[in-house]
Amino acid sequence: MDLIDYLKRQIAFSEQAFGPGSSRVDGVIDHIRKELIEIEEAPEDLEEWIDVIILALDGAWRVGYTPEEIARVLEYKLAKNKSRKWPDWRTAPAGKAIEHVREV
Repeated sequence: MDLIDYLKRQIAFSEQAFGPGSSRVDGVIDHIRKELIEIEEAPEDLEEWIDVIILALDGAWRVGYTPEEIARVLEYKLAKNKSRKWPDWRTAPAGKAIEHVREV
């Protein structure tokens, strides 16, 4: 799948269905909150996870980022996370976030 092409198609649909630009950002955030509750209720439902991804991408373009910028920062963020030091996941409490080690 070509992510940039996908984003262009998603943006066109979203603008047509929900309206243009940043005026819908608060609605996108509200929708993400609702989707997170649905994930808690059915964590094995892949479509609920995808709903959050779609909404996050929608929010990113609505605040001004281009498909190319979104794709670039997605790659950058993975590289950044891979370069960080992480605690041993086997020692982390179940049900709690595992965050990178913050150097002081």
